[in-house]
Amino acid sequence: NIMSQMPDLTRTWAKNTGPEALKMAGLTHDDIDLAMIYDSFTYTVLATLESLGFCKPGEGPDFVANQRTAPGGDFPMNTNGGGLSYCHTGMYGMFLVLEAVRQLRGETGERQLDDPKTCLINGTGGALSSTGTIVLAID
Repeated sequence: NIMSQMPDLTRTWAKNTGPEALKMAGLTHDDIDLAMIYDSFTYTVLATLESLGFCKPGEGPDFVANQRTAPGGDFPMNTNGGGLSYCHTGMYGMFLVLEAVRQLRGETGERQLDDPKTCLINGTGGALSSTGTIVLAID
């Protein structure tokens, strides 16, 4: 069982892939206008935000409190509703990328953010045993 072999169930491998993706993009957490985080469960988002370094371990619930990640919040996330609200096909990762590209192109209609330039996308799989992080940006 992969889960039983994980040293810490409160962290994902985004702790490695997130900093590397930001470094490769030459950006910091403060430069990110939109986050698209795989949300197989509510817990997954909180653990991923903490692992990515947007907040410290254990601070995930406070980080997203008070509608901060909702439309109009100061940390837009999963603007299409995410897998838990929009749809979950069982292979949701490309929907994260698709929404990010549409946001950066200004093609999302009523849910369009105000001039986003950067997006961090993170997906997990294999019962949190694997993760990938990419950063998209426009000039």
